[in-house]
Amino acid sequence: MAEEICFFTKDDLIIKPPKKSPALLRMIVIVFAMVCGVYICSTCLKQTNTETTRKLLNIEVIERPCHEYDRSQIPYLHYPKPKTFSRAECSCNPVRLFAVLSAQRSGSGWFETLLNSHINITSNGEIFSVKERRENASSILRTLDMVYNLDLITSASKNHCSAAVGFKWMLNQGLIQYHKEIVEYFNNKGVSVIFLFRRNLLRRMVSVLANSYDRYARLLNGTHKSHVHSTEEASTLAKYKPEINTTLLITDLKRMDASTKEALEYFNSTRSIFLYYEDLIKDHTKLEDVIEFLRLPQMNLTSRQVKIHSGPLQEHIKNWDDVNKTLKGTAYESFLRSDY
Repeated sequence: MAEEICFFTKDDLIIKPPKKSPALLRMIVIVFAMVCGVYICSTCLKQTNTETTRKLLNIEVIERPCHEYDRSQIPYLHYPKPKTFSRAECSCNPVRLFAVLSAQRSGSGWFETLLNSHINITSNGEIFSVKERRENASSILRTLDMVYNLDLITSASKNHCSAAVGFKWMLNQGLIQYHKEIVEYFNNKGVSVIFLFRRNLLRRMVSVLANSYDRYARLLNGTHKSHVHSTEEASTLAKYKPEINTTLLITDLKRMDASTKEALEYFNSTRSIFLYYEDLIKDHTKLEDVIEFLRLPQMNLTSRQVKIHSGPLQEHIKNWDDVNKTLKGTAYESFLRSDY
């Protein structure tokens, strides 16, 4: 660029510096702005990536699968996510599912109180006594989902860390009618089945008849109780002696026996254990077998229930002589003798 030369006087020469181009200044500003912009953008991107990584890490920790136990037990271990409450710190505590299959007056109520005395067990009672829950296969499966997802709250429900959850189910409460759907559900869900029946069907018959009578007579101060917790109450209920129809006695015993065998046949593909009420009364190690079957720590199980019809059967049947004659020499003669 040529310099501007000005002469103010004859003898003096003054040289002016060249003027800076406005275009150059603009270029410098633009370049500086671009550099700053690139720096700011790169910094923001780094912060965004860091925050995203943190979120992903947090999600990974939250959704990390619970600890896996013995792989052979995985089908029987469940981690329920109830809709009605949060299991919180118990969310990774595995839960085993079970069902007690029985018949009325076979000791299932007493047996369930024993189970519920275990700190890790919740048995929810006779949930299918409610007809709406067993109207069809769909309503049954829907109810089972509620029970095993811990969304059916009963008086027996314990804390959120129960290690085994189940209920008792009578044979005449849709169990036999919809056995195919139920067996499939049990096998898919890994539900363990506890069969509980009475060996002495004559004693069971006496208990059924006496309980049916008390539904209307209400011998305990105008109230009906299927189970009692004092010897005084048991003695009051035992005063009633049912009269058994000997004409139908053999037929009725055969029918009761057949229903037990039918249930065992239908549910033989499930993981199961079979118990007789009489054996539990006489041999308390049988309870240890149940706890081991459920893979839970052993505990001393207790119940406040008191047996109603104790002692020889002849003291509890009004027409004992007729019953005795009817069963003598038959396959059911052994029922006449006291077995515990």
